[in-house]
Amino acid sequence: MNRARHTRIVATLGPASRSPEQVLALAQAGVDVFRLNFSHGSHDDHACSLKAVRDAEKATGRPLGVLADLQGPKLRLGVFAEGAIAVSAGHKMRFDLLPEAGDATRVQMPHPEIFAALRAGMSLLIDDGRVRLKVLDATPDYADVEVISGSALSTRKGVAVPDCIIPVSALTPKDREDLNFALRLGVDWVALSFVQKAEDMAELRRIVDGRAACLAKIEKPQALQSLEAILDYCDGVMVARGDLGVEMHPEDVPVAQKQILRAARQRGVPAIVATQMLESMTTAPAPTRAEASDVANAVYEGADALMLSAETAAGAYPLEAVQIMSRIMERVERDPMWAGLMDAEHAGMEIEDVDALVAAARKASDATSTACMVVYTTTGSTARRMSRERPLQPVLALTPNIDTARRLALVWGLEPRLGRQPESLEGLTDDAVEAAMQNGLAQSGQRILVLAGTPFGAPGAANLLRLARAG
Repeated sequence: MNRARHTRIVATLGPASRSPEQVLALAQAGVDVFRLNFSHGSHDDHACSLKAVRDAEKATGRPLGVLADLQGPKLRLGVFAEGAIAVSAGHKMRFDLLPEAGDATRVQMPHPEIFAALRAGMSLLIDDGRVRLKVLDATPDYADVEVISGSALSTRKGVAVPDCIIPVSALTPKDREDLNFALRLGVDWVALSFVQKAEDMAELRRIVDGRAACLAKIEKPQALQSLEAILDYCDGVMVARGDLGVEMHPEDVPVAQKQILRAARQRGVPAIVATQMLESMTTAPAPTRAEASDVANAVYEGADALMLSAETAAGAYPLEAVQIMSRIMERVERDPMWAGLMDAEHAGMEIEDVDALVAAARKASDATSTACMVVYTTTGSTARRMSRERPLQPVLALTPNIDTARRLALVWGLEPRLGRQPESLEGLTDDAVEAAMQNGLAQSGQRILVLAGTPFGAPGAANLLRLARAG
């Protein structure tokens, strides 16, 4: 079950894909991490999905990650008496806190935190940007607005405020309940929605307390302004292009994607590119050429993983979507230009000795006689540092910790496997050679680079680089 590619695939489970048979087929087709979307489905649904993933993991012999994606706060309009109203440019009305059903002159917006942040001249986006409004006047209880573009407002449509930070926690009561359930279930990653500032991720980390890896979804323009501070609290990051595209101009989203990927790469933080990767395959058996190019471009940019959402959760062709995404990735990674791009940028050296050793190992792996690298890791830190250097040879990450192995399933270029903690230098080399050959990453006579730390099992203590020969 080795992958013929370095870039990883995240697939969302849902009604179209959560049966044990479907999960196993998706894992065999190339899925590395399965996403449980807590915006949809019951706790029982997610529990069944996780069990199916664990069963598929046993069947394939490959660690598989599980990502719990929290819904986050949903800011919405209230109810219209007639269900909807027609609007056009220049139409003026009031948003307020009153519970009465709305009409063409006013409607409830039951979020005092929005009114607290609004100022005259700011923009409001309704229904994923289909209706754009300008704030004419704002008080703690109401806002007078004018329609800039759009044709209809209807009940319970979403509200976005791109011009300011909304003073609301990224963790709603529902999120806290879902998070506690997901942690009891034993998920490997938790993704936080509506991240605006570093404190949002800090709060998540305090609650999770090491029981899972924490990932920030960058879907608000305000998060881009605090990106480096947010990354201080992240084990991973997601470029949530759909929500970013609502609050940013379309031409700014590709630039934001590159900015996030570059910052994550410098930190050695795995990054996922998400939203509409193969959207047409929700209903069609093949993607558009533009979608294939979109997937390919993300691979050329060095993203750790790409994510499928509705394509696998509710689409008619979930297996085909995974298969074609994997094929596009493999084709790009055979391109000599891709190899040059991966080698063109390396993170700056940090003060730890391990960075120098990892850089040396990556350079040594360029020799044509090197079949693979074997990295011993306890917490996953050393393996992630190696991935940050983007070596083109396979990297077998051996860990005695199944939680670490599953979290590393998201990371570029790593083949995580369970392996015993070495007890001696001789045992370390022998075990590395045996694991490389058993996993089909080396043949007799080929060279293997082994990276480890002493004392054995000490987190982040990589200080040993050995050369071994298979067989």
